[in-house]
Amino acid sequence: MSWHARPAAETWQNLFDGKTLTGWKRLGGTADYKVENGAIVGTTVANSGNTFLVTEKEYGDYVLELDVKIDDPSNNSGVQTRSHFDSAEQPGKVYGRQVEVDPSARSWSGGIYDEARRQWLYPLDLHPQAKTAFKVGQYNHLKVECLGNEMKTWVNGVPVAYVVDPIDPSGFIGLQVHAVSDAAQAGHKVYFKNIRIKTTDLKPSAFPADIYVVNFVPNYLNAYEKQHGWKLLFDGKTPAGWRSAKGPAFPAAGWEITDGTLTVQPSAGKEAANGGDIVTNAEYSAFDLSFEFKLTPGANSGVKYFVTLAEKTEGSAIGLEYQVLDDALHPDAKLGRDGDRTLASLYDLKTANKPPRFVHPIGEWNVGRVVVYPNNHIEHYLNGAKVLEYERGSKEFRDLVAQSKYHIWPNFGEAKAGHLLLQDHGNRVSFRSIKLKELK
Repeated sequence: MSWHARPAAETWQNLFDGKTLTGWKRLGGTADYKVENGAIVGTTVANSGNTFLVTEKEYGDYVLELDVKIDDPSNNSGVQTRSHFDSAEQPGKVYGRQVEVDPSARSWSGGIYDEARRQWLYPLDLHPQAKTAFKVGQYNHLKVECLGNEMKTWVNGVPVAYVVDPIDPSGFIGLQVHAVSDAAQAGHKVYFKNIRIKTTDLKPSAFPADIYVVNFVPNYLNAYEKQHGWKLLFDGKTPAGWRSAKGPAFPAAGWEITDGTLTVQPSAGKEAANGGDIVTNAEYSAFDLSFEFKLTPGANSGVKYFVTLAEKTEGSAIGLEYQVLDDALHPDAKLGRDGDRTLASLYDLKTANKPPRFVHPIGEWNVGRVVVYPNNHIEHYLNGAKVLEYERGSKEFRDLVAQSKYHIWPNFGEAKAGHLLLQDHGNRVSFRSIKLKELK
């Protein structure tokens, strides 16, 4: 059944009557909004900031549906959800979660962006199969579900993004005309129509399996994650499931668990000289691993995988490593080859290609992710952006190992299974929300 023919029991409210802009107001920039042929038409204006036509009323839990058309691949737009205006941090600006409308070759429509605040929450690197759902030059049906702290999006019936976010329980809805600085980009149009909202008798809509959830509630799995095989590797309170890389017990000192974080204590940058590395009790072969980390200035650490502990080392244990580093201040960032020791890189082997906007400042939380597929294809992510990929055991991989510090270890990185490791490199680094799904 199409959304234009809802059963009577479903109470939908039109937010736009097709004739006037009653109930809406403009905020932010100077772009123009008019009603034409039953649609709200926003037109870009040169030298204007982002402009929003927003509801005068605020909404908490709801399902929102509307049709959106954008006329040019160089244009951009979005739909604000539970948003706000004019904070102390963002004077004169609209801020809040936005459903992206992206007709460019990047094709991130339906992704979730935090306007004027945290930037990208759910880029479509996390769900590339949904990138083809949006069609440029024609009306596209958007569905947005905001229930409690969960937000889901659909484009033309295709499930796209899933975010769990504890902030903004309510706010206004807004239609964006994107800022343009080039006069040649002025005059482009974006069209919105059939804007409806449902605020009563709400039930969560089903999402298919194996869609990655961005979850900003620390050390928490929602029902969907649990149903589809995710497990917390750190409960936020105890070291259960972890031990020293050098022995059977968790280190008596050098690691601290407070306020839901697992923090390695500083020891003047001396590698594994304090509490030492910690590893999971369990070993893993194919998996999806997600973790949050927070660096202090100049800090160095890492998350290693396929750690066998067979190699005898004086310092840190050996394994494939997702580098955790302050690139600006730590000298390791300038060592190795072509930046292959920088943040999110496969340490000493392959450099992360990370746009600066996906690197959160020192002292703020970042989300790292490592996906190891059963066929040994491996991907690294940083804050939702895929920053590198490689084939474990391939000729290219072995050639990289031969040029690296790991060349002395036979068959480095090719074990069938191994522990996960959090590194003590002598600097204060915190971890939380460490979760894993085994892949088959």
